[in-house]
Amino acid sequence: MSEFKQTQGNSAAMPAHGHVPTGRHRVVIIGSGFGGLFSARAFEHADVDVTLISSTTYHLFQPLLYQVATGILSEGLIAPSTREVLAKQKNVEVAYGKVVDIDLQSQTVTASALGTDTIYDYDSLIVAAGSGQSYFGHPEFAVYAPGMKSIDDALELRGRIFGAFELAEIAAASGRHQDLERLMTFVVVGAGATGVEMAGQIAELSKRTLPHDFRNIASEDARIILIDAADAVLPAFGDHLGAKARKKLESMGVEVWLDTKVTNVDADGIEVETAAGKQERIPALTKVWAAGVQASELGKTLGEQSGAELDRAGRIKVQPDLSLPGYPNVYVVGDMISLDNLPGVAQVAIQGGKFAAKQILHRLKGEATDARFKYFDKGSMATISRFSAVASVGKLRFSGFIAWFMWLAVHLFYIIGFKSQLGTFFHWAVSFLGRARGERTSTEQQIFARNALDESGFQAKVPLGSGRALPERTPDPKRDAG
Repeated sequence: MSEFKQTQGNSAAMPAHGHVPTGRHRVVIIGSGFGGLFSARAFEHADVDVTLISSTTYHLFQPLLYQVATGILSEGLIAPSTREVLAKQKNVEVAYGKVVDIDLQSQTVTASALGTDTIYDYDSLIVAAGSGQSYFGHPEFAVYAPGMKSIDDALELRGRIFGAFELAEIAAASGRHQDLERLMTFVVVGAGATGVEMAGQIAELSKRTLPHDFRNIASEDARIILIDAADAVLPAFGDHLGAKARKKLESMGVEVWLDTKVTNVDADGIEVETAAGKQERIPALTKVWAAGVQASELGKTLGEQSGAELDRAGRIKVQPDLSLPGYPNVYVVGDMISLDNLPGVAQVAIQGGKFAAKQILHRLKGEATDARFKYFDKGSMATISRFSAVASVGKLRFSGFIAWFMWLAVHLFYIIGFKSQLGTFFHWAVSFLGRARGERTSTEQQIFARNALDESGFQAKVPLGSGRALPERTPDPKRDAG
């Protein structure tokens, strides 16, 4: 068994065992995103016990994070409680904690929550830990340019965006006009779907929502710049839709800088290098990082133990049936996998999670498993502004209002829970048909707390005493099938 690092304050010699043994096949799922949640749901009515471990207490509908950041939606609408979502599925238990170790030989997972480690044994394992933001070797950029991967990111960005306008109002009213350019410039790095949606919403915010709210600044004069090292907007959507998206953004006043590489980010601006080698500095208080993803560190843990290769983004090369090489009872799904150039989108995670669950149930019934995971591409969509979007579905390409309406319908359908669907629809009606945004509340804590905690070295700990010991593992042909 791999060595477990003991957390200060935990009196147990080994982490306590996290679930009561029942004798039934135990499936452990890591992650409460699309892959984890939909794989857990696929075990409904199955004769198995499921433990879902997640570092958050909610299921995050990540495609709508940018709407939390720009004041359209509240975080609760796109992040319902995982326990509430799975409450009626009696064979599933939810455990809070960040997975810090996986031991493939002993078939255990160790999770840490507020300084206390807990160990979970499994018969089958589904790893759906997702991905984080990649800063391409410059993690220090994150202090000044938050990503778009978590609720914390979105709330921090909401505070930074609305706070920039507040500071600009103070500067203008007090005659500090030299500060206005920096305060009213917003830079979005990354011209993929997230970057395009974010740039479009900041433009709409400045031109539709805020113009009547200030007395000393004209919010519509805000400068929004979209930067990407690639030579196209929305490259995954093809040249035609990418060109339409760029044209729409530019008509909204967004400056699109392509073939432009970010070389440095600090508190007051961002430095870039053009394709011609020209160095330029853009004074900007508010920066958004929407470029690049890095798979969960658990991919490295699995790779070291199984010998599976990792790609440059940390994604692990799995077998065609999504299993880990040499470990047919371990499946990896979603953003963590490198297989057939599958995109890092929600549908890959959803379909992969369901597929992995089906494979486990086939094995338990003694049935043949599927040799290969087949992804059904349901298309890609991205909004640019209200009434304007682009959509690629098979060989069909849509843009404008039709694509925007399709985007609304699809995203409303996949939001978990009727309560969230109804609330989202209401907020959309207020924001898209009117000019208001109902979620403009932000605090200094949201903006500065994470950086302050990092600088102080504070670590939240709630030590717990010793608990149940990990039981001895007894061979069971049905349980250990595969």
